[in-house]
Amino acid sequence: MTQSFSSKILDWYHQFGRKHLPWQQSKTPYKVWVSEIMLQQTQVTTVIPYFQRFMNDFPDIYTLAKAQQDHVLSLWTGLGYYARARNLHKTAQIISQDFNGNFPNTVDALEELPGIGRSTAGAILSLGHGLYAPILDGNVKRVLARHFAVDGWPGKTAVQKRLWELSDELTPREECGNYNQAMMDIGATVCTRTKPECHRCPIAATCTAFASNTIELYPGKKPRKAKPIKSTQLLIIKCDNEVLLQKNPQQGIWGGLWGFPQAQADTEIKSILDTFGIAAESTQSLAEFRHTFSHFHLDCFPVVIKASKKPDYLSESNNTMWVNLDSEQQLGFAAPTVKLLKELNK
Repeated sequence: MTQSFSSKILDWYHQFGRKHLPWQQSKTPYKVWVSEIMLQQTQVTTVIPYFQRFMNDFPDIYTLAKAQQDHVLSLWTGLGYYARARNLHKTAQIISQDFNGNFPNTVDALEELPGIGRSTAGAILSLGHGLYAPILDGNVKRVLARHFAVDGWPGKTAVQKRLWELSDELTPREECGNYNQAMMDIGATVCTRTKPECHRCPIAATCTAFASNTIELYPGKKPRKAKPIKSTQLLIIKCDNEVLLQKNPQQGIWGGLWGFPQAQADTEIKSILDTFGIAAESTQSLAEFRHTFSHFHLDCFPVVIKASKKPDYLSESNNTMWVNLDSEQQLGFAAPTVKLLKELNK
C-alpha cells in the first residue's frame, strides 16, 4: 500500500503538480519558511502578492532580522493572524544571530523557534533542504482523513496522532519534497473542502470515503460553539488632516499594530482625552460595524473627535503618533483601522 500510494502521488505531481508559485522559483529554505507561515489559514491566491512584496523588501533572512517591526507588520497588513509576522521577525533574528543565517536541519531544532510547528518544520526540511520529513497541514489532513476514513475533528489529539502516523508511514524517503508538495496540491486543488474533483484524484481507486460515498463526513467538523460578542469604541482623534494613532502592546490580537485609541464606555473617553491633553471641539459617531476573529466577534463603534489643537508632547516614544491622512505609512494596521482610514480619506 505504502509504495503504490506514494508512487501514484509522485506520478501525479510530475504531471500536474504546481511548480510555478513564486516561492518555488530559485527555492531556498528562507522562501519556503516565509511562504509556509503566510499560507497558514490563508489561500495561495491571497498570499502571492504579499509574498512578492515581502521578498522585494526582505530578500534574505538578514534583511528581515534587521528590519523594524513596524515595517514587517506593514507588509502583513490584511493577512491577519499577526502573531505570525511577529514570530517570523523574532525567528529571523534568532537564526541570523545564533545559526549564522542558516536554518537548523532537524525537526526538533526548528520546532524550538517561534512560530514553527512540526508540519512547518517538515516543509522547511523537505521542500527547502531536500531532506526527509513528513508534513501535516490542513490540506494533507483532509486527503488522509478521507482516504483512510479517519473519524473525528483533526484538532483532537487522538485524531491528529492517527493522521501523523499515516503521514509518517506514507511519506517516501526518495523525493520527499515533491511528495509533500503533491499532497498539499491535491488537497488544495482536487480534494477540496467542498465539491472535490474525485475523478482527477490519483488515489481515488483506494479512497475509503469515495468508495462509500461519505466524502462530506471527512475530516470531522470542529464542534460548534457560539462566538462571544465584545464591543469597543474606536476614538478617531482628528486635527486638521491628521489623526492620532496608538501602538498596541506586543501581546494580544492586534499586538504591535497601530490603531485608534479604544474606550469601553463613554466615561472612559474623557479620561483618554485628558491623558493626551486634548480638548474636543466636536464629536461625531460613524456607522458601527462588526469585525470577526477566529474566536469572537468585535462590534466596533467609531467616534470622530475633532481636536482644537495638537498637544506638543505626543510622540512615537510613548507609542502614539499623529499621522497625515494623505501620506503613505510603513506601519502595521489591523483591518478595521485600514477600513476607517480609507473612509476618512474619501
